[in-house]
Amino acid sequence: MKVRKAVITAAGWGTRFLPITKSQPKEMLPLFDRPLIQYAVEEAIDSGIEQIVIVTAQGKHAIEDYFDRSPELEALLEKKKETKLLKEIRRISSLCDICYIRQKDQLGLGHAVFITRDIVDKEPMAVLLPDDIIDTRTPVIKQMLRVFHRYQATVIAVERVGREEVHKYGIIKANQVQENLYQVVDLVEKPSPEEAPSDLGIVGRYILMPQVFDVLARTRPGRNKEVQLTDALRLLLKEQPIYAYQFEGRRFDAGTPLGWIEASVLLALQHREWGGEFKEYLRSLDLNGKRE
Repeated sequence: MKVRKAVITAAGWGTRFLPITKSQPKEMLPLFDRPLIQYAVEEAIDSGIEQIVIVTAQGKHAIEDYFDRSPELEALLEKKKETKLLKEIRRISSLCDICYIRQKDQLGLGHAVFITRDIVDKEPMAVLLPDDIIDTRTPVIKQMLRVFHRYQATVIAVERVGREEVHKYGIIKANQVQENLYQVVDLVEKPSPEEAPSDLGIVGRYILMPQVFDVLARTRPGRNKEVQLTDALRLLLKEQPIYAYQFEGRRFDAGTPLGWIEASVLLALQHREWGGEFKEYLRSLDLNGKRE
């Protein structure tokens, strides 16, 4: 089976970024030189994905507008001979075949994935949570597809987390198959440190078999009356194997203000045009953020 489709979830309220997210989707916050969600879209494309389904919610029109054509803007840039900008604007609107579906009620990640069932149909799919920005040479979804192609099974991305942080993640119990690869034995959603079966936390990248829709249909709401994807994967595990891949790369939780700042700084430092000048600027600051 080939993974042709990806689901990107963008229906959350973005409460940790209030008040700015009162009128601006969190996914459209600038992460250095492009909106947060574009990194997930480009990761999917760079991994060979052909169609992207973005799950949105009320007030998220800016996402659709961003990836759409803008004839008036293109005409203006062409008139002003802004060739570089015009090329980039046209590139964004032709990145991939993107469709949208609205999650009308905030019923959790599992529910957001479930409502894409008629679009994804009976195919395996990638799922990306745009809050997780991962700095790596090889896109994480592409790394995970190598595992999928070998085992033809669900693959979830994991990383080691501190014991004091396990309550923020789905945590797996697993047997190691080889370096960085595990066969999952059990999954627990946001356990206490005492209950956590390991320190391997699930992060926002998945390759899911199509049978996940069947188990999502019968997954009962959990915390906050939301359908948890981790709970659905636990049911799926009774029917078929699930693998966990400890990806190569450094992850930033850009869904939090501090993680968003950290990711922005790293991306700015890596930029070919502005990275050197920005590095010199940082060196000129003292610990209080003032120029020395």
